[in-house]
Amino acid sequence: MSFFNKLFFPLLLLAGTTHAQNGSFTSISPGDKEADIIYKAAHVTPSPRQLRWQQLELTAFFHFGINTFTNKEWGDGKEDISKFNPTELNAEQWVKTVKDAGIKQVIITAKHHDGFCLWPSRFTEHSIKNTPYKNGKGDIVKEVANACKKYGIGFGVYLSPWDRNSAYYGDSVKYNTYFENQLTELLSNYGKVDEVWFDGANGEGPNGKKQVYDFNSWYKLIRRLQPQAVIAIQGPDVRWVGTETGKGRLTEWSVLPVDEQQQKKIADASQKDVMVKPVVYKAGEDLGSRDRLKGAKGLVWYPAETDVSIRPGWFYHPAEDVKVKTGKELLNIYFSSVGRNSLLLLNIPPDTRGLISDSDVQALKDWTELRESLFKNNLLKGFTVHCPNGINNNALVRSQRSSFWTTKGKDSTAVIEFDSAVPVSFNVLQLQEDITGGQRIEKFSLQYLQNDKWTEITSGTTVGYKRLLNFKPVTAGKVRLVIESSRFNPTLVSVGLFKSDFMP
Repeated sequence: MSFFNKLFFPLLLLAGTTHAQNGSFTSISPGDKEADIIYKAAHVTPSPRQLRWQQLELTAFFHFGINTFTNKEWGDGKEDISKFNPTELNAEQWVKTVKDAGIKQVIITAKHHDGFCLWPSRFTEHSIKNTPYKNGKGDIVKEVANACKKYGIGFGVYLSPWDRNSAYYGDSVKYNTYFENQLTELLSNYGKVDEVWFDGANGEGPNGKKQVYDFNSWYKLIRRLQPQAVIAIQGPDVRWVGTETGKGRLTEWSVLPVDEQQQKKIADASQKDVMVKPVVYKAGEDLGSRDRLKGAKGLVWYPAETDVSIRPGWFYHPAEDVKVKTGKELLNIYFSSVGRNSLLLLNIPPDTRGLISDSDVQALKDWTELRESLFKNNLLKGFTVHCPNGINNNALVRSQRSSFWTTKGKDSTAVIEFDSAVPVSFNVLQLQEDITGGQRIEKFSLQYLQNDKWTEITSGTTVGYKRLLNFKPVTAGKVRLVIESSRFNPTLVSVGLFKSDFMP
């Protein structure tokens, strides 16, 4: 092997496959300087369960329950559950509909705030076992779980901590035991569970007291019974983006600071498997930039989930059949959620028949066609790639998770030029970092050569798992991506230019 090959071979190994896992949590020592903190931030990585979850991109909520039949959003726990009787229920229709739309995991509202259970829980009478549905022998959680297995997509459960029906609610010890019993049923009887979704709703119990939830015990139970499951929203794996509009932040970091108390809790539980829900202090545009990290005691990988309903409400209401979001509106939401380093959780509520309604099915079809048409052809595949300080440059247009582009030495900036003898017209930029090695890029811009001068088309801050930017159409044969700032050697698994007839 020549001297050059001896020198370059380790660099190829660095860029040839995915990074080794560095850990989803790291401590910051009192003596760490700002440069040390930024270096550590660049090397915090998702856990295997978080990585799988992020790569799903799209998941679905099925809000279904007694509210579907009372035409309410929030029930009070006093509903007449004999009204619950979806005579045409077909969970396979639900799952196939969303799978055809590119959705890779679903979450069923096993119990909402009204306390009504879609499975025959042994611990309450307020459940499907006391309804006309299948003469009390039904189990919709099981039907959805089986449909997910049949169609090969992930299965998750929503279990509301707030229960407006339970007499135990407000007696913290008794209710936490009750809740843990129900959680155990869901985690033990339906096969693999890929996500457990808790919200933070918390009202007063019958005794006038506010329930104190024992989240830490619930987390430990989930880790023991379903260790692969992400624990979302009120949980240590995934956080709520802060709005139900489908819009994420323009600057979205997956690596966030934790304070001294949180660091101690995380260390006590296990630094290898974070069990503490980090506190997100503000819902503004900046949660993880350099200024936010200065006073941190630790750093944790804590990615965002963006949820929104395909309708104005979360449960099915007949009056909203004409208010279903269109395919174009859903494409907008895709850009402002998945395209801003978040995962999109789209709610699609079954109707009183127990079916996804025709209007929702059509909207999903239109959305899918728009997405597939837009992203089927990366226009850069016909371009040559030049980057003097780059390693594995051709990986940028292959778009394979198994390999990535990075820079030589300690370079944290780069100029990547794409050249073609035949100009193309485009109006969408897609970027993806190799997050198995961390999230690093802080600032970038896209430029094109016009009259022998480089002119900026668009720019952004964070990239993360995926960044999508749209702009007025540009026609060019020479474009370049300028990475202006990165916390460490930047990485990319893909760069794409696309042309959309519809402007998000």
